[in-house]
Amino acid sequence: MARISSYPNEKPVEDNDAWIGTAFPGGQTRQFRAEDVAKYLNIKGKISISAQMVFRFTSTMASGSITGFGDNTPFSSITTMQVSNTDTFGQNVTKFIPYLVGSDLLISEQNDISLFGHYKIVSYTPAAAGNFATLTLTFIGGNGSFKLLSYYDVANFALAANSDKNFVFTQAVASNTWVIQHNLNKFPSVTSVNINNIEMYGEVVFTDVNNLTINFSAAFSGKAFIN
Repeated sequence: MARISSYPNEKPVEDNDAWIGTAFPGGQTRQFRAEDVAKYLNIKGKISISAQMVFRFTSTMASGSITGFGDNTPFSSITTMQVSNTDTFGQNVTKFIPYLVGSDLLISEQNDISLFGHYKIVSYTPAAAGNFATLTLTFIGGNGSFKLLSYYDVANFALAANSDKNFVFTQAVASNTWVIQHNLNKFPSVTSVNINNIEMYGEVVFTDVNNLTINFSAAFSGKAFIN
């Protein structure tokens, strides 16, 4: 065999590129395709991503699986599922998933992110006997259906739109009454400053969850930070 340095570099790596290696057990020499190595790393969780688990959808409960519904069940139809106490990598999830109750969960098919379900976790109920629990969910959004024997990434998830919102109002013309439509759908906190960024104090009157008025003792221009 020629020296390794004499072979040309392969750029970029393709799915069907292969390496020579040793199989275990047995010690036989084998080819290992790039695509198969990538699948192994994904399924076994060898590349760590915080708050992510991997499960396989099976027809019956097994270690590392989710089940409790039929093949091709739409993500939108899922309200409960049975979840193994360990994911495909062997991580014990019995402390982590209960911690997420009340928050959002994203379940997406590996290698096809367009097939996914976004849920709110309602409850996590361990089985009286057996190494699994029942997960109760509320569907929020998604696309597609579960495919039997496919692998799914399961992770805590929150849309940016669901995070706390804020609004900055600019009063360009000096006035002692600032009428503000913020559309935040809440009764927010309000901080007002003049054009020199000095905080000014006024009476805040909430018209409703999307509108308010600030009444000052003198007219000035500036900004209001609505949070």
